[in-house]
Amino acid sequence: MNIIKIFSITLMLMTSSHSNSSASDVKNADLAGSWYPAAKAELETMLKGYISEAPDEKVGGKVLALISPHAGYQFSGLVAAYGFKSVIGSPIKTVIIVGFSHKGYFDGVSVYNRGSFSTPLGVIKVDEKLADDIIARDRKMSFSPEPFRSENSVEMQLPLIQVALPGAKIVPVIIGGQSFNDAVALSEALAGALRGRDDCLIVASTDMSHFHGYEEANEIDKKGTSIISGMNAREVYDSANSGECELCGMMPVVAVLLTAEKLGYGSLKILKYANSGDTYGDRSRVVGYLSAAIYKKEEAPMLNDVRRKRLLQIARESVALYLAENKRKKFVETDSVLNEELGAFVTLSEFGELRGCIGNMVGRGPLYQTVADMAIEAATGDPRFSRLTSAELKNVNIEISVLSPLRRVKSHLEIKIPGNGVLVKKGFSSGVYLPQVAKEAGWNKEEFLSSLCGQKAGMDPYAWKDSSTELYVFNAEVFGEKGENK
Repeated sequence: MNIIKIFSITLMLMTSSHSNSSASDVKNADLAGSWYPAAKAELETMLKGYISEAPDEKVGGKVLALISPHAGYQFSGLVAAYGFKSVIGSPIKTVIIVGFSHKGYFDGVSVYNRGSFSTPLGVIKVDEKLADDIIARDRKMSFSPEPFRSENSVEMQLPLIQVALPGAKIVPVIIGGQSFNDAVALSEALAGALRGRDDCLIVASTDMSHFHGYEEANEIDKKGTSIISGMNAREVYDSANSGECELCGMMPVVAVLLTAEKLGYGSLKILKYANSGDTYGDRSRVVGYLSAAIYKKEEAPMLNDVRRKRLLQIARESVALYLAENKRKKFVETDSVLNEELGAFVTLSEFGELRGCIGNMVGRGPLYQTVADMAIEAATGDPRFSRLTSAELKNVNIEISVLSPLRRVKSHLEIKIPGNGVLVKKGFSSGVYLPQVAKEAGWNKEEFLSSLCGQKAGMDPYAWKDSSTELYVFNAEVFGEKGENK
């Protein structure tokens, strides 16, 4: 019987149900005293020193995930500190650590869902509720303690979390194999569990090239960093498998990039690269380390609260007068933004159900007039619904989507879902989905684009893959009377 089979059988024998554990279960540190100091004061001084040395660099948006190394702190601690310093002060309640098994293959993904972990800095609790949620979302997810024993891809992140984010809980995760499908399964489970939350951080644990000379390592890792910066999970996976770049934590990085795509985090910032020749001195056989942040750019809204309130007022007054007297109310607005030519959609809902939605993709006059006209059309001209009545109007919630100009993209790879709205066009067929559709339906990019082509535009569901199909993206500021800003 080979080693892989023995390891898999051991995991099966050691797997136990959550119900047999106690919240007081504590997994003790395995690497303290070898990979990092065992004395609390020495370890705390070391890590605080690294964090102090890292610059105060603003990422420029809400951070979802870090890519962080996992070697001994004398080798990679300073590089890791760049990432953790970027999230100090963030309202993070739980850190999901995505590591992998250095010891051997096992099928699926092990999610630690009980008790706590101990380091020289104290005890760090497992977020059992979130861990159980992740496990419940896919049959590939389960719990076995064996992969976490002496596993540096997870343990080396723990003291950093304790220093940078004191009080945060953890969900340690280890991927057992190298299948892209396992990364997809984990990403779907993570995205499902995190959708609607903004108090969690994910850490993808990886080192880069291993045991090359200093100059060769820099060249290999320069290529790897460039590929990771493109945020194309499949390209990262294929490049690492082919040897074009080296990532021992290929699977954590791929899974986290897929998760980021599903949650609409489309930006990545390299915070620090160095190898052990830089940090430890010996340049004959080095290991590369990367610290990076995956985030969502902060964009100042075009419409402030006053403008949004006014547009909602214009929409309601327009519909009310038209339904009552079949007349269009005239407005005169002096605000320069409300006079810009921008596309807009108006969506009506009654008791939580869609009641009408009509819009113009491209502005054909001042924004306030477009909103007034589209509100009337949504109430009276949507062919899917009967004409709204004055009596119903009091039960209707109005939502407005103000659109950015359309931008044509070369392929679906440039589309961010969730995030972008998309217009598809091929011949005489076309269709459009607003950005919020993906979030409300819980769709990934393929599901979103296939529905847009097949259901909305009447094309082949996979027409978005055809180079002859025109693809346009846009963003939207979405706001409603009930205070729903999306």
